[in-house]
Amino acid sequence: MPRDLPLSNGSLAVNFDSGYNLRELFYPHVGEEDHTEDHLSHFGIFVDGVFRWIDDPVWRRIRQTYEAETLVSDVILEEPQLGVRLTLHDAIDFERNVLIRQVKVDNLREADRQVRLFFHFDAHLQEANVGDTCFYDPVHRALIFYKRRRYFLLCGQAGQEAPGLSNFATGVKEFNGSQGTWKDAEDGRLEAYPVSQGSIDGVGEIDLQVGGQAGAIGWFWLTAGTEYPDALRLHDWLLHRTPDRLLGRTRSFWSAWLHKQPKRFEGVDPRLTEVYKRSLLVLSTQVDRSGAIIASTDADVLKFNRDTYAYLWPRDGALVAYTLDLCGYAGMTQRFYTFLADRITSQGFWLHKYNPDGSAGSSWHPWSDPHRHRQLPIQEDETALPLYALWHHYACFHDTEFVRSLYDRLILPAGKFLLAYRDAQTKLPRPSYDLWEERRGILTFTTATVVAGLQAAAAFAETFGDGEEAQAFSEGAQQVRTAMLQQLWDASSQRFVRMLTLDDQGRVVPDKTLDASLYAVFDFGVLPPDAPQVVATMSQIREQLWVQTPIGGIARYPGDAYHRVSEEIDRVPGNPWIICTLWYAEWLIAKATQLQEVDEALPYLQWVADHTLPSGVMAEQIDPYTGNFVSVSPLTWSQATYCRVFQEYVRKKQALAE
Repeated sequence: MPRDLPLSNGSLAVNFDSGYNLRELFYPHVGEEDHTEDHLSHFGIFVDGVFRWIDDPVWRRIRQTYEAETLVSDVILEEPQLGVRLTLHDAIDFERNVLIRQVKVDNLREADRQVRLFFHFDAHLQEANVGDTCFYDPVHRALIFYKRRRYFLLCGQAGQEAPGLSNFATGVKEFNGSQGTWKDAEDGRLEAYPVSQGSIDGVGEIDLQVGGQAGAIGWFWLTAGTEYPDALRLHDWLLHRTPDRLLGRTRSFWSAWLHKQPKRFEGVDPRLTEVYKRSLLVLSTQVDRSGAIIASTDADVLKFNRDTYAYLWPRDGALVAYTLDLCGYAGMTQRFYTFLADRITSQGFWLHKYNPDGSAGSSWHPWSDPHRHRQLPIQEDETALPLYALWHHYACFHDTEFVRSLYDRLILPAGKFLLAYRDAQTKLPRPSYDLWEERRGILTFTTATVVAGLQAAAAFAETFGDGEEAQAFSEGAQQVRTAMLQQLWDASSQRFVRMLTLDDQGRVVPDKTLDASLYAVFDFGVLPPDAPQVVATMSQIREQLWVQTPIGGIARYPGDAYHRVSEEIDRVPGNPWIICTLWYAEWLIAKATQLQEVDEALPYLQWVADHTLPSGVMAEQIDPYTGNFVSVSPLTWSQATYCRVFQEYVRKKQALAE
């Protein structure tokens, strides 16, 4: 189920699904630990003897998005049979670890009514439903969920009444057939059992008196801390500041964040501009305060392989950081580069991926080849692209003091690794895994990033007066570029090959599969966008990888099996990907020399907008028949690629108009 309306302050983060159920709750890192483990936490209402959870299909969903230019949700649901309308606003305070929910209940009938609201939390603290505890705190009239050094306080307030839950329930679930306290709520009465331990959940209730044809407001909040007093202090702080003021300050912060720098979007389709703003806000929810840029916090993919996308991939992170710098967010990217500097290996490369706390992430890349000889379990583009993106950061902000701190720690080690990790005869990079993490070889995409990485290392060395290193990096970049153009270009097919491999006899075997990632040849500066080889390659990508259904979009490569929904390979080479479609748009923009040529990219930007949720959330892939989201959402790479290509579109139009 697609994730919608993610919220985060870089430490506490939540995701809601398309039914507006809370599905993930992360603390103390974005993406780590998931204290619901993809289990649904419900929200419901009881009125006139009838109970409804808000994901019941009888609700009419009037709106489900964010308030304009903020990370405050704006959801309106109406239940004609009950005669009620709910308006919900959720936010995470921009600084403190507090989730706030405002619920306005509009009574659509003439008679006064009592309304009960129920907030359910299905705890899987520290990603396991073992050894959790939930108890009622009678002093604060709140529920406390805890395990080891993780504490969550659930409380609420009905209108202007004294803060505290009107009623509560704690109980056991997922054990001996127990379903949980959310079932207890469905008769409108909670049993108020004061403590449960093991595999538990809990429900908090507040009661509102709502006049005929009138409205009333209730509040819930969840505070997070590493100790019980921490959660209590946040609770007391919230009561001192009031929930309404905290919601207001969060609105103000994100509006200020979004407008950090003046941006000129005159003459641009307002819908595309709106998607850009929303995408930028969604992107921000996937960045941890540690500097880790998370690929996706959507845990729904657990159903397929018992692992998630909640990791930092240095490649994805570098490309997202490039976009954030393009949009003016140097502070966020400085933390990212510092994160990487602290984790580079002694040999000068980065591992496959990292957890948000900086530890090494899970990996399927082996340390040995089929003959049991040692090999590096890396994707070399993940070492090259941080250098490329860091040089772009420096070009944007010229923050010499910051970059100086990374020169010896990150730039030189990574540059020297790229220089050394090459075949002595061909001058091409040695084999590594591809960006799709499916095959190992000498890849055109990876080789292009190595050229860009070495050029960045050379530019840094020149800037810091390191002439000998600058020359070595520059010569290495030129050698790789020359070798790439000679050995990875296939004249017979008039495009670059996907990769080269060696068979058991040591012979070079080209993989001529057309792959959308071949866009890298122009994007990372190996050739200009109007070079004949680039034009021929990109034209074939559009012709052969465009999905021939009403949905459209560009697939990764023919026969792509990842989450495949179609066997019509001739019509549907694979599911269309947001990033692949945007790469083609990026090429059209890059090669444009006249205003009308820039607008050739518009249909592809509009295609992405058409396949974006109202909240701004984008998926990894799109179902080629239904247009539904496939795999994870939001995918940070998709969000960032749209923001980058939109910026490039606007800037190119402005440059050609001057």
